[in-house]
Amino acid sequence: MPDFRRATPRDIAAVHALVESAYRGDSARRGWTHEADLLGGQRTDAQEIAALIADPAHYLMLMGDGAALVGCADIADRGGGLAYLGMLSIAPGRQAGGLGKALIAAAERVAAQHFHARTVEMTVIRQRTELIAYYARRGYALTGETRPFPYGDARFGDPRRDDLDFVVLAKPLTSPAV
Repeated sequence: MPDFRRATPRDIAAVHALVESAYRGDSARRGWTHEADLLGGQRTDAQEIAALIADPAHYLMLMGDGAALVGCADIADRGGGLAYLGMLSIAPGRQAGGLGKALIAAAERVAAQHFHARTVEMTVIRQRTELIAYYARRGYALTGETRPFPYGDARFGDPRRDDLDFVVLAKPLTSPAV
């Protein structure tokens, strides 16, 4: 059974390594949720992770299995009962074993309890249809809204296509079990 906790500054290097391994490069290809075919470059950096940890509007959640960091997610308070779920990462060699489902459920609990959110939203690159379907099975629905991909912003990596954009998915947090 995984354990969950909030990230601290001492976790920055481990979180950075986990996120990069889950999203980019050859290591990411060991899992099924990567962006390695769509984007090159880095997914995040130590400064961004440090800023998330320091920002009270963010809750960077870590999922451990014993001493190993196997997952993380950033839950952000967007105000008005809305939270944003991002940087959802599971170690590539540990994907497809139920850890993502557990991490999402824990992140939703944090959104509801810590930020008093009634809805959680996320954005996913439109071309990642398998990932969109995965989130749909977790109760997230397409809102019909799209957001442009930030071409030219190095924080989002090096795009390998010129037709990227994001779809917005949302899930109401109405169940007392959340």
